[in-house]
Amino acid sequence: MSKNPTPLDRVRAFEREQAMRISAEERPLFHLTPLVGWMNDPNGFCHYQGRYHLFYQYHPFSRQWGPMHWGHAVSEDLLHWTYLPCALAPDTAADAGGCFSGSAVPLPDGRLMLVYTGVQPAGTFRRETQAQCVAFGDGTDFEKSLLNPVVRHAHLPEGYSEFDFRDPKAWMEPDGTFRMVVANRHEERQGAIVLFSSEDGLEWHFRGEIDASRREYGRMWECPDFFPLDGKQVLLVSPQEMHAREEFHAGYGTVAILGSYDAKENRFIRESLQPVDQGLNYYASQTTMAPDGRRIMIGWMDNWETCKEAPRRHPWYAQMSVPRELRIQDGRLMQQPVREIETLWRGTIRHENAEISGEQSLEGIRGRLLDMTVTLNAEGSACRRFTLRVARDAEHYILIRCELARGELVFDRSHGGSHRDIAHTRHVKAEVREGKLTLRLLMDRESVELFINGGERVVTSLIPTPMEADGITFAADAPITITAEAHPLG
Repeated sequence: MSKNPTPLDRVRAFEREQAMRISAEERPLFHLTPLVGWMNDPNGFCHYQGRYHLFYQYHPFSRQWGPMHWGHAVSEDLLHWTYLPCALAPDTAADAGGCFSGSAVPLPDGRLMLVYTGVQPAGTFRRETQAQCVAFGDGTDFEKSLLNPVVRHAHLPEGYSEFDFRDPKAWMEPDGTFRMVVANRHEERQGAIVLFSSEDGLEWHFRGEIDASRREYGRMWECPDFFPLDGKQVLLVSPQEMHAREEFHAGYGTVAILGSYDAKENRFIRESLQPVDQGLNYYASQTTMAPDGRRIMIGWMDNWETCKEAPRRHPWYAQMSVPRELRIQDGRLMQQPVREIETLWRGTIRHENAEISGEQSLEGIRGRLLDMTVTLNAEGSACRRFTLRVARDAEHYILIRCELARGELVFDRSHGGSHRDIAHTRHVKAEVREGKLTLRLLMDRESVELFINGGERVVTSLIPTPMEADGITFAADAPITITAEAHPLG
């Protein structure tokens, strides 16, 4: 380290020292965790110079939230991650209160542009404010623009907040110009997503409002993403303080708004809304385009309620979801784990047309590193309730109960061993389609991601059960045949 180290130099030295003490066995197999310390939102998710880059909100010095930095990791397959040094630290007047969430844009000249929210701390007679900043670099080291912040509250029309103005998602248009959506809170319409354009990434112009909560879906919208997919335009947002309604649970969540978009008029027409994930631990999703044309999404496997006072079992805290492939089918956003997950399969255990009556296990199916698909053959069966228990021992289990007559699935981790007074249960639609209901369960030590009917609904949850609890049982209140295919992961 130099004689006059910068804040970023000090972070990088701290990372090197602390990371040496953490073994791979202390981390999930294929979910990204912070190198050290705390993690929240994914940032700057992109494919650049032959590798996927994922940055993340980061407090390296503690497992609690603190002054925000940008952690950094790269991968060739979205499953095995290599850590790079911390990319951004709060060290200028524009971001002295933290380098908050944002995005990354690969440039034609070979550089990578980071766009992020710089927080200016509160001062005498002044509240903390938020504005948008840029930095340019080679994928490892970045130089912040002297013009920061490049987008300020002054760029906005009257009625928009300078205190809730964050999380820029930028991209480059085919003509080489830039667009960027940013979250804000309007004094009348509450959570709102605004659009900016730029010729050079430095001078930005307000183009208009894409959509707003209108006091229906949360008071503030965070972490926007905006992209075309299968003939539709998709707006992803993460609402804060949402009231329970329709399929949306109360509190913090993620919403996909599907519609059409006229870029010339900047007019987005909302057609439908759906939860992105209906589980207990998912927030702040961000997408990128893979070289083969797939739209890939990743999210923070936590939220601002569940992380409070959560146990800190490891030298790091929090992890990302599995990256997911997105598509539109029958007017609905569908999700599946990236197909690269198959490279982790270490064999196949298959039970075809197995009859389940009462509670039983199936030979060879158990574990906490598993990709398992269960297909219920409900046609002609009198079964009304099918139950799957995973991460099971004599005392603990995670329950997945299908109420087939009602078309509902109950996910319940209340018997997982936690004593925390937080939500442990979700009720989700799970309808039999043409006589079948499919459940794909992805387990990675301390997490479960459940994909229902090919990914039309998803339930993500951290699970507190001890690692030794690895049993799996199947139960039905009347005979039903199932096909279960399980792939141990390694």
